[in-house]
Amino acid sequence: MSQRRNPIKRWLWHGLKLALVVAVVGYVIYLVRFSPVPVTGHKIERGEIVAEVMGTGTLEARVRATISPKISGRIMEVVADQGDRVTKGDVLVQLDNDELAQQVEIAQATVATSRAAVERLKTDRGRAVAVAEQAKRQYHRVQQLINQNVSTESALDKAVESVAVADAGLARANAAIVEGQQQVLTAEKTLAYHHARLADTAITVPFDGLIVRRQRDPGDVVVPGSSILQLVSLEQLWISAWIDETEMAHIDVGQPARVIFRSEPERSYAGEVTRLGKEADRETREFIVDVHVHELPANWAVGQRAEVYIETARKSSVTLLPTSFVRWQDNAPGVFVNLGDRAAWRSLTLGLRSPETVEVVDGLQPGDTVIVPQDPRATLTDGKRTAAP
Repeated sequence: MSQRRNPIKRWLWHGLKLALVVAVVGYVIYLVRFSPVPVTGHKIERGEIVAEVMGTGTLEARVRATISPKISGRIMEVVADQGDRVTKGDVLVQLDNDELAQQVEIAQATVATSRAAVERLKTDRGRAVAVAEQAKRQYHRVQQLINQNVSTESALDKAVESVAVADAGLARANAAIVEGQQQVLTAEKTLAYHHARLADTAITVPFDGLIVRRQRDPGDVVVPGSSILQLVSLEQLWISAWIDETEMAHIDVGQPARVIFRSEPERSYAGEVTRLGKEADRETREFIVDVHVHELPANWAVGQRAEVYIETARKSSVTLLPTSFVRWQDNAPGVFVNLGDRAAWRSLTLGLRSPETVEVVDGLQPGDTVIVPQDPRATLTDGKRTAAP
């Protein structure tokens, strides 16, 4: 009797397990296909959209200069320090000039001596002129006396010789004056040269600007080309940003831009595209765009990093959709909308894009509610039941 009951119990036990499995599978199917998916919704509205191109760059000065000496020397004084504003013509660096000042004094004395020598030569020339004139007058008197048969030929020969000697002396005096004047000219040029070298010991500001770096101190010996200070002009500072070359057709000079410095990520500074680069990097496929910043932060530094957002298009009163709600099916964009607590798929035609929103040309109307699952791991399908959070 007990042996007949055991098969019945086994069949009952297998049936119970099968029913349990069916119940579990059914419950899972229900959860997957029929249970509501908690979703987050967004009500579609109309508004303004701005399309922007983003690039990363550094703050640069359009005009900058390295302050260095023209001559070798020892630095006596560095007048300006980094962070100082300077004016064109101001002395920035003074080199040791004692030796050059002495050379100027020697050259000045040489000029004075040369000029005095020329004056003496001019006096000698005056004497030579007088002698020559006297010899010519004597010659004419002797000539007249010969015509009157009063003088002799030997007297005439002597008079001719005196004239020749006097003319030679005058020519020699004129040549000495020319030579003396050349010596004066040489002395004056030597003086000008030493004056210029003396002036080169005072290094001045080539243009109004700001000292951004100081690299030398008093006592240092410098040579031509040695960098002492770095100077930038404040007339035009801009962000030199690298932009992907695929955006080249959308960017032009004069377009508005906003600049976000990494030192102040919460604030945007207004700017404008000033210059476009004409050479792309062959590795990164990016090109340079210079954006002038209308106002700089209170603390800034040449070379600091910033993000640039260049406005390429702007539309007002368009249907706006947050980009986080866009889904793609078969390479086509769309969204899920909430219709009677069920998800409904809508294919979209999109327009302008900004970092956070996109223009919907067709597929949505203001007032529609778009939805996404609260749990990123969950999925929505057309007709899927939804539940508010």
